[in-house]
Amino acid sequence: MNYKPILIVHGEPNSIFLEIFFKSLRLKKYKSPLILICSLKILKFQMKKLNFSKKIRIVNPNNLNNNNLDNKLINLIDVSYKSNLSFNKISNKSNLYIKNCFKVAFKILMSGDANKLINGPISKKNFLNKKFLGITEYLSKKFNSKNSAMLIYNKNLSVCPITTHLPLKLVTKTINKKLIFEKVHLINEFYEKNFRSLPNIAITGLNPHCESISKFNEDENIIKPAIQWLIKKGFKVSGPYSADTIFLKNNRKNFDVIIGMYHDQVLTPLKTLYEYNAINITLGLPFKRISPDHGPNEKMIGKNLSNPLSLIKAIEFLDKKN
Repeated sequence: MNYKPILIVHGEPNSIFLEIFFKSLRLKKYKSPLILICSLKILKFQMKKLNFSKKIRIVNPNNLNNNNLDNKLINLIDVSYKSNLSFNKISNKSNLYIKNCFKVAFKILMSGDANKLINGPISKKNFLNKKFLGITEYLSKKFNSKNSAMLIYNKNLSVCPITTHLPLKLVTKTINKKLIFEKVHLINEFYEKNFRSLPNIAITGLNPHCESISKFNEDENIIKPAIQWLIKKGFKVSGPYSADTIFLKNNRKNFDVIIGMYHDQVLTPLKTLYEYNAINITLGLPFKRISPDHGPNEKMIGKNLSNPLSLIKAIEFLDKKN
C-alpha cells in the first residue's frame, strides 16, 4: 500500500522541535514518507549541535510523486532562513520563515499530493501578533473553515475547550449554545470517521460547582439548555459537571471526551494525567492536522533532554491514515 506523505512544518526554528524530530526518527519506523519543510542550513547546524547524523534528500515540492520518497533519508523541502547560529532567542525575526514554510505546505495540500500535516511548536506571541488566538484559528482562516475545534487527544481520554487561547475575562462573553453545538458535532464526526463509534462526551460548567452569585448563571442559561438539545438530537452528551471533580478516576472513566468552557479548565488536568502522551488535533479542516501538545520550550533548547513522545504519537496517528 502506498501511503501519502506526512508534511512536517518546522515551526519556530529556535525551539526543541528538530531535537524531538531527530529522536522520533531514531526511536520509530513509519510507513508514510515524512517530508520536513525546513531550512537546510538550520537543519545542518542543529544536527551537528545535537549529535545526530542522517543523509538528506532535497525534495521537489512541485511534484512529490517523482521523488521516490522513503524514510531512509531525511526528505527535505528547503526554505531559506538567515542564521549563523544553531539557536537564537525567539523573536519576530523568524516570522517570515515560518510563514514561508506554511506556504509551501499549503500549496502541496491544495494540490492533493498530501493530506496530512504536522507543525512544530510556534511562539503565538511573535508569529500571530494578536491577529489570531492560535494556530488552530490561523489554519482555519487560511482554508476558509467556518467551524473548527481543538481536540487534545489521548486514546483513553480527550479534551476540547469551547474557547481556546482567550483571556479569562472574555470567556463569559464568548460562550454560547451555537459554539457548544459546533464543537460536539465536530467531535462526533471525528470519532465516527476514525473509530466508527459515537463518543461519550461530558460537558463541564463554567462556574465553580456550576453555581453563580450573579443573576445570570451561564450554567443554567446556556450550557444546560445546549446539553438538553443535543441529547434530544441523539448525541451521547451529559452535564454540566463541576470541573473540579469530573477528572476524578471514577468519573472520567465513563467518558471519551470532556468538553470545557476554557483552555486551562481541561488542558491542565489532561496534561497532569498524561504529560506528553497527547496530541493537538484540529477538527474542521479539509486535511488532517496535528501538532505536538507543547510549545517551543526555549529553556530546553540545545540541551538534548526533551521528550519526543508527543511528536511520536502525532506521527503514529497520521501514519495509520491515508
